[in-house]
Amino acid sequence: MNRPSALFSRGSWPEARRIGDLLRTETVGGLLLVGAAVLALVWANSPWREAYAALGAVRVGPAALHLDLTLATWAADGLLAIFFFVAGLELKREFVAGDLREPRRAALPVFAAVGGMIVPAVIFTALNLGAGTAAGWAIPTATDIAFALAVLAVLSTHLPSALRTFLLTLAVVDDLLAITIIAIFYTDELHPVPLLLALLPLAVFTVLVQRRVRSWWLLLPLAALTWGLVHASGVHATVAGVLLGFAVPVIRRAEGPGPGLAEHFEHRFRPLSAGVAVPVFAFFAAGVSVVDAGVGAFAHPVALGAVLGLVVGKTVGVLGATWAVQRFTRVELAEGLSWWDVLGLSVLAGIGFTVSLLIGELAYGAGSEVDGEVKIGVLTGSVLSALVASVILRIRNAHYRRMEAEEAVDSDLDGVPDVYERGEDR
Repeated sequence: MNRPSALFSRGSWPEARRIGDLLRTETVGGLLLVGAAVLALVWANSPWREAYAALGAVRVGPAALHLDLTLATWAADGLLAIFFFVAGLELKREFVAGDLREPRRAALPVFAAVGGMIVPAVIFTALNLGAGTAAGWAIPTATDIAFALAVLAVLSTHLPSALRTFLLTLAVVDDLLAITIIAIFYTDELHPVPLLLALLPLAVFTVLVQRRVRSWWLLLPLAALTWGLVHASGVHATVAGVLLGFAVPVIRRAEGPGPGLAEHFEHRFRPLSAGVAVPVFAFFAAGVSVVDAGVGAFAHPVALGAVLGLVVGKTVGVLGATWAVQRFTRVELAEGLSWWDVLGLSVLAGIGFTVSLLIGELAYGAGSEVDGEVKIGVLTGSVLSALVASVILRIRNAHYRRMEAEEAVDSDLDGVPDVYERGEDR
């Protein structure tokens, strides 16, 4: 009789190695993200806070093309498109060539991501419905993977690769669901003609990448034109980044060594996304003057909804959905794992920074009356989630350090641990 599937099973060695490399790259970007946010908060609460606001309001770009945007808007609409392009590449790779191409493995993070979006949205809506500020219901629904991985880097945690894969995939699916919500619910005015015209450069881009064309002087203008037309259509321009990412093929056409085109683009653009795009957006988005907002801002329904949605809603949603999968499919946690591990990751998923701030701007408008409350709620909820998750994961840290030390003894000369060659789950 076949053994039942295990939640958070180990997966394959190539996938574990790839995820490890990816995490090492992302943690650097996460630390830059945190640094940019701290710099913005310090400047926005200093005697020179008016200069910070004036910098974000500087307009650049061709007015004839309606692209004379502020620096803050360029960061949110332009630079974040790079972030979502990389997210689209990663999501497609996970489901086409990664371990998650198997429905049994994909179901858990997908259900967890859905649960981790529904519960926070319900909490936020319940607190803001009577106050007339429920438009930001999606603020606490997304997980910031760069910020979360930065926390793991600071902790020097020894979480198993299967749990790390789960966190990564959960965050990527979160991003996909969030950008879908942005496209559907936060598009105030739709202009069909530019949107239809955007399909033309997108189609040419798709044909070229399907033919494995890598020439930047061909692909970059097509990507920029697609972005510009989507921006003109009224749909948030970051949607163009996701669509362009989905167009890139994952599987190599010919046999032979070397990465596929999606992996090649991911390798090229991830440093730009994690090292420039996201930190610059965080710098312009995270600067809230607590002095101007006042202590009462923390008790505002928008701020409370963001804090409780991230800290409580994410934990209940992700943990509850994971438990439901275990309960109704009769699968068990992999040997050596505890529900405390799942709890730690569920709390860590409450770090919602980049996309949460973006949705806040779209829901209420940059510089709106509740703009400060949105930023205070998102920052407070993310910091609390990071602190609570750190306590839980620290408790498990010594346990997994001992496990890794034992497995290192079993490694063969080929560098592949025996547990992967035997196909064991732990």
